[in-house]
Amino acid sequence: MAKYVVMNGNMAAAMGAKFCRPDVIAAYPITPQTPIVEYLAQFIAEGELDAAFSEVESEHSAMSVIQGAALAGGRTFTATSSQGLALMYEPYFRTSTLRLPVVMAIVNREMISPQTVWGGPQDSLTLRDAGWIQLYCEDNQEILDTIIQAYKIAENSEVLLPVNVCFDGFYLSHMAEKVEVPDQELVDEFLPPYYNCHIKLDPQEPISVDPLTPGSLLIEYRQKHMEAMQRAVEVIKSVDIEFGKVFGRCYGGLVADYRLEDADYVIVTLGSMTGAAKEAVDLARDKGIAVGVLRVRALRPFPVDEIRKKLMGRRAVAVVDRNVSFGWGTGILYQEICSALYGISSTPIPILPYIGGLGGEDLTIDMFNKVIDDLKKAGPYSENITTRWLIRGESK
Repeated sequence: MAKYVVMNGNMAAAMGAKFCRPDVIAAYPITPQTPIVEYLAQFIAEGELDAAFSEVESEHSAMSVIQGAALAGGRTFTATSSQGLALMYEPYFRTSTLRLPVVMAIVNREMISPQTVWGGPQDSLTLRDAGWIQLYCEDNQEILDTIIQAYKIAENSEVLLPVNVCFDGFYLSHMAEKVEVPDQELVDEFLPPYYNCHIKLDPQEPISVDPLTPGSLLIEYRQKHMEAMQRAVEVIKSVDIEFGKVFGRCYGGLVADYRLEDADYVIVTLGSMTGAAKEAVDLARDKGIAVGVLRVRALRPFPVDEIRKKLMGRRAVAVVDRNVSFGWGTGILYQEICSALYGISSTPIPILPYIGGLGGEDLTIDMFNKVIDDLKKAGPYSENITTRWLIRGESK
């Protein structure tokens, strides 16, 4: 029988990690992530979780501890946000290039500066090319479920890459909703104990890890790393399907669509903004406007084939970003979508770039209504590359 609990997103992440029975947890507090590891510390103190908890002096140390534990064959977990993610950049990059199947929650928060603690995926998106798999969640149920899926993906022998489970600070991390909590027995059946088939440190057989690497060997490492990332495409899809068979919930694997089958117009989203976009789509459908939503769930590996299949033949597409790419003057997701669609049609699809919701600002239904109005008026591709800013109900 299903068990439902009202919980915030941080608790959902902590519960998901607990169900996966990590051996080692290491973390340093930072808003809005801090409650995740506080909940996990409580689980350990109350005997609900048998794990070693390392209270470190910085995020750099947290990821370094996690690296050592993973190299020793342990299942590991950590979490961070914003400046904390920036501080751990060195071991963060090394974790992926050493092919360590670590799972880390990133509670998305704007990067300093100007100083802010509010939500925004600029932190994780800035590191999209550091070699980690990145999965983005829409709601608290998906957070819990994706943590469990993440271990299954990371530990797959065809992948062996770390996974970020990313979700919006405050909109999800601190807001509560009903979440179905799985049985531990079902999770154990879905996710067996971790067996390190990759590398395992042994004091009796010391080895050097990450020595100075010549270019010819580094090229081989990078090639194998990239090939593993591409293999993760099918693994992510298959894990989501398997999860659905066991728990009755799945999320589309790499992308999730809403009312897309007959849509002339499509809004592309990332994360929790998707709820408002769906509401706007429902209102537009009531008026006879054929519009749908495509949510990108996996930013890395980027689902190029799925994006092409879902967006081909549409009259116009809008991409709503909660981040900026200073060099392009657009958002990061917009660039990814344009790249995926480049050259697939002799008549390019108009793609409208939007930026809004920065610093925790709300992306409202009225804003998405404005996006839909713009889609209906979209001209040729070359006329639609000026970024539109969504600011408190007005677009300029």
